Amino acid sequence: MKNKKDKISVQLAILFGIIILITCIFNIIEKQWDNIFLSLLAFICLPIPFIIGFIARVKKVQLPKNFLPIALIFNFSAQYLGEILHFYEFFWWWDLLLHGAFGSYAVIIGMNLIKGIIRKEAEISEERFFTFKTIFAFTFSITLETLWEMFEYIGDLILKTDMLTGGIHDTASDILINIFCSCITLIIYRIRNK
Repeated sequence: MKNKKDKISVQLAILFGIIILITCIFNIIEKQWDNIFLSLLAFICLPIPFIIGFIARVKKVQLPKNFLPIALIFNFSAQYLGEILHFYEFFWWWDLLLHGAFGSYAVIIGMNLIKGIIRKEAEISEERFFTFKTIFAFTFSITLETLWEMFEYIGDLILKTDMLTGGIHDTASDILINIFCSCITLIIYRIRNK
């Protein structure tokens, strides 16, 4: 283990994996075949944040220090709580909450990425460099949101899932909440870093 956060992340992944595995076994016993597929998908997605973290370390790309635990909690909230336990159906705001949280955190990831990729040159003013960083982080967040919406559409089209339950209204709401939360995060970042 590299540090305490990595240890916590591994423990979270193990806990979430056990919960998902138990759910999968229960679904097999109850013959709930749709949930078995969702459980397996959630289980397969557990190592993705670790893979992203590993690639970032190898390529010397800077991610936020709390990337692993937040990514694991987000995945669990979206896949297990949202899809398997049907939070998306029980709580009208669950999807918006996750898209808003993602929008905010994607801005933070974007700010970290740009710090590690581009160094401020002496002749560029602080204000101009800060403006560039915020534009990059904002567009990074919206680009990831757009890619996610495309994934939902392709999933519905090819795999016959129902991720776009509300059609264009769902897509537009998700993108708008992402934009709103991205803007709020950037405003807070700007105020804190004046």
